[in-house]
Amino acid sequence: MGHLRPLRVQVEQHVLRWRTYRGRATAEMFLSLLAVALEPRGWRLVRLYRPQGFPVPLLWVYAGGPDDHVGLGVVVLAVPGGAWGYHDAERGRRGYLAPCGDAKAAAEQVEDLLKHRMFPGTW
Repeated sequence: MGHLRPLRVQVEQHVLRWRTYRGRATAEMFLSLLAVALEPRGWRLVRLYRPQGFPVPLLWVYAGGPDDHVGLGVVVLAVPGGAWGYHDAERGRRGYLAPCGDAKAAAEQVEDLLKHRMFPGTW
């Protein structure tokens, strides 16, 4: 038989998922704070907060050129200990960027990831 995770871990994951989906207003607030930190840096932003489009609010941060676009979706997910964290939407929980109390650090992480995607040899 396959390996089963301990019940405590399974319960914690369900609780985090529940907090994330119930915390839409909290996520929108933290994403708005991140947007404020990113705007002066010159990145383009699209706020995708409507519940009809995505299961959780999403902030799309991108740089557009004449031929292509480079972007990163950022979501806010509940993390253990009652806190919230910014995450790369594509990677989910494995894409942790920064705690939500530090929008400046999250903006720096987002900027570094986008610059690396634009210029892969500069990491």
